[in-house]
Amino acid sequence: MAVLTFKSPDYKELPPLMQEYASYTSNIKGNSEKTVCEYLQDLRTFFRFYVAKRSDIDPTNENLAKISIRSIGIDDVSRVNERLILEFLMFTNIERNNTAATRMRKLSALRSFFRYLYRKQRLIDSDPTASIDSPKKGITMPKYLTVTEAVHLLDTVRADKDSKTLERDYAIICLFLNTGMRLSELVGLDLESLDSELTHMTVTGKGNKQRVIYINPAAREALELYLRVRLDPKHVRTSDHALFLSGREQRISNKTVQWVVYKYLKMANLKTDGMSVHKLRHTAATLMYQSGKVDIRVLKDILGHEQLNTTQIYTHIVDRNLEDAVEANPLADVPFKK
Repeated sequence: MAVLTFKSPDYKELPPLMQEYASYTSNIKGNSEKTVCEYLQDLRTFFRFYVAKRSDIDPTNENLAKISIRSIGIDDVSRVNERLILEFLMFTNIERNNTAATRMRKLSALRSFFRYLYRKQRLIDSDPTASIDSPKKGITMPKYLTVTEAVHLLDTVRADKDSKTLERDYAIICLFLNTGMRLSELVGLDLESLDSELTHMTVTGKGNKQRVIYINPAAREALELYLRVRLDPKHVRTSDHALFLSGREQRISNKTVQWVVYKYLKMANLKTDGMSVHKLRHTAATLMYQSGKVDIRVLKDILGHEQLNTTQIYTHIVDRNLEDAVEANPLADVPFKK
């Protein structure tokens, strides 16, 4: 399935009501195009299901993809009730094998859309999602590096003397491990994002919300080494204000950063299955919380989470580690003998 974007032909086939919703969530609420388009894809699936049910069409995957929802209007939206939404969620569970997380996202899309129509536009008399509980999602522990593994990764980057971008790559990985910033936040950094003393930086997170991230001594040293190259006209001649540059002296891309991280994880002989840029963010958050010096609410602000329950996954990691430690006690398997 092609990825839906604001410029794709599929977007123009969405009903005006959805396009207006997309404009509102993008321009007023500040959600990214990626987030908005993921919601639109879920809404498109739901309203195709709605048309199939109304027209007595078997809602198999093949049939749904052929259904046009261009003519969906406020009268159709007003007919949607809680029962239909629950039927749709059951359909995605049984017929499409959607995970609880995927069904939660679909329900979030429907909630966002119907709240917009009910609370903001006053186009419908009630919100059919108001009383629906979210599908229960099991806790998935994020993968992260131990302190020893993280240090080994940094040592591996430092030892790569053949690299032409050693200072840049070291600074990138050091920032991920020491600040827990997101990939998009790092790629979006400009030279002006840093203060003159390299004590903090301003990043733009989800929903175009800005926050300040403080720079610890290790990250500061890595940035200082990189800036000597970045600001040296003998090495860099571009007028681009991006902090991190590609080999073509343009703002570095997400894909390049991901490749750099994977390259050094592999060189360090660390587990690369399930390891990614995001896992380095998990590493920073986990190590900060495990230190016992960072309150969960402070960690929430450091990571730029909107909800505290998103951050609380790291408390579960610590609980799991404590459980594993007790289980590892050599006396754990000593049976009681009469």
